[in-house]
Parts: sequence; C-alpha cells; structure tokens
Amino acid sequence: MGTPNQPENPFGEPPWGGQPHGYGSQPNPQIPPPPGHAAQPPGYPARPPGYPVQPGYPSPYPASPYPGPDLQAPFGRDPATGQPLSDKSASTAGLLQLFLGVFGIGRFYIDSTQIAVIQLCLGIFGLAFTMFCLIGFPVLLGSGIWAIVDAIMMFNRSVKDGYGRKLR
Repeated sequence: MGTPNQPENPFGEPPWGGQPHGYGSQPNPQIPPPPGHAAQPPGYPARPPGYPVQPGYPSPYPASPYPGPDLQAPFGRDPATGQPLSDKSASTAGLLQLFLGVFGIGRFYIDSTQIAVIQLCLGIFGLAFTMFCLIGFPVLLGSGIWAIVDAIMMFNRSVKDGYGRKLR
C-alpha cells in the first residue's frame, strides 16, 4: 500500500517524469566535445551549448555592435573636439547667472567656487553700500555687467565647469 493521493509509479521513475537531480544527459565518449569546451567528467550534467568553460576565456557569442559606456566621459563627449562633457547644463547655468549672477549663483552651480565667491562678495558689498549711500552703486553696476557677460558666455558654452569639462 502506498501513500494516499500519490500516483502509482510501477517503473520507479520520479513523479515529475524526469531524472533525479544531478543525473542529466551524459556525454557520449565517442563524440568529441565542441571547440572551446572541456570534456565533461562523468556524473555531471551537460553544459548548455555556447556556455564558456571558464571566465576569462573568449566568449563564444558575437561581439555587440554597441560599445559599452565611456567611463572617462559618463555624460558624453563633445562631437567637435572629443572632450568629455560636464554633468551641468549650459542653459541652466546661463539662466542662473543671468538672473542671480550678481551673487554668483550660476558659478556656484558649475562648481567654479573661487569666481562665485568673488561675485558674491562684490554683489553684497555693492548692494549694502548702495542702500546706505551711493558709493556701492558703481560696484553693483560692474557686478551686474559681469554677470550678464558671464551668462552669455555660459549660453555659448565657452565657460568650463570646476573640473575643466565643457558644459553640455
């Protein structure tokens, strides 16, 4: 008498109809293994076709027509010069510099902190002394003109970020 709810299995096969684990199809000793594959030791299941023997060996698969990512330029390269592009946008930097450039916000955005600090100091100095007396007005006017020229240069992508990469 067998266990209840089990199908009768007169031939001793597993209930799923396959072989027990580890008893896959065995290689025929009369047929040599394909090139690039080692002979299968007895008792091991056969490798699927195209499976490499060891890592580091040439792949049996054709090379991809698409190149992998460029690790030296993760944000692309300039098509004209081939230099790596920055992760910062030229239009965003130009707009920030155009509207808030007296305080160096566009320069802070592109990580050009030395020039940004100078613009910030001149902007605060010009704004503070213009409120109390008119001595700071020329400084504020010069800082505003500098910000507009800087914004135009950022829109034209002639300004590089803090790491020397061209803005995208």
